[in-house]
Amino acid sequence: MSFLFFFLVFGIAGCKKDTTKTDDLKTVTVGEVTHSAFYAPFYVAIENGYFEENGLAIDLTLISGANNVTAAVLSGDVEIGFCGPEATIYIYNGGEKDYIKTFAGLTKRDGQFIVSKKELKDFSWEMLKGKEVLAGRVGGMPELNFENALKNAGIEKAEVDINTSVDFASLTSAFIGSDKDDVFVNLFEPNATKLVSMGYGHVVASIGEMSGEMPYTAFNARKSYIEKNEDVLKKFTDAIAKGLEYCNEKSAKEIAQMIIDQFPDTSINDLISIVQRYKDADSWLEAPKIEENLFENLESIMVDSKQIEKYVPFEDLVVNLYE
Repeated sequence: MSFLFFFLVFGIAGCKKDTTKTDDLKTVTVGEVTHSAFYAPFYVAIENGYFEENGLAIDLTLISGANNVTAAVLSGDVEIGFCGPEATIYIYNGGEKDYIKTFAGLTKRDGQFIVSKKELKDFSWEMLKGKEVLAGRVGGMPELNFENALKNAGIEKAEVDINTSVDFASLTSAFIGSDKDDVFVNLFEPNATKLVSMGYGHVVASIGEMSGEMPYTAFNARKSYIEKNEDVLKKFTDAIAKGLEYCNEKSAKEIAQMIIDQFPDTSINDLISIVQRYKDADSWLEAPKIEENLFENLESIMVDSKQIEKYVPFEDLVVNLYE
């Protein structure tokens, strides 16, 4: 198997997990935008049986790209989407009558890390000027947050060659295949660490720390589904709350040991380092509630980048089921 093919498929292993153990559990289908230790509280809830305690089984499927996750929710292929809330705003603005609403949050900042081909011991954001950065598709949370991080670092986006032509799932292989030695790529874990361990790159900065807080990745469902299944979603949200509490209280080692089965191609030592990196970046919410000010931070970025013309009412797109 070639290294390029390996990178295209390694993240899929272990990302579809059916936790059904008894016939009396209600199975809920969930489509996740990517499979990353960034979402450790969700996987802790699965592996530690928090969903089962609430009578639920999770049928988890990887659907790369927030636009594809919301499409799957709209089509009924999955009941719950797990992706950036920006996608729900696009659906709402598109005029969909039975649009998608967010009902629980998980992460509160971007989980990407900038990876360089060269080793840069004293990295500064100024080093990105004039350089190509593989940043994912236009209008997605990864690309939006990278632009916002540049802004916060005092850098005009026009000063950086932001490459948005490569889809999210192909970023790693495109980086490896580039003949440039000064190219950068923005990656989630464990992809970033795998690149480093294989000698293809060096992690130089956290985008989330520079971009700031917002509801980066959250759980959503059709408005009609939420109305008809509020009791189920409250149980789902309660399990997420327990996963967040666990991750905010436990050590990186304890968390990594709990979720290692979700990442069969990652060593336990690498996973501990990855989880610690996310803990150090203060990546997770304290509880799965979406605060209005954080949602407005997201919309401000979208307005600033001209992805939307005006703010969308918070109460139209968010229903907090955490009590």
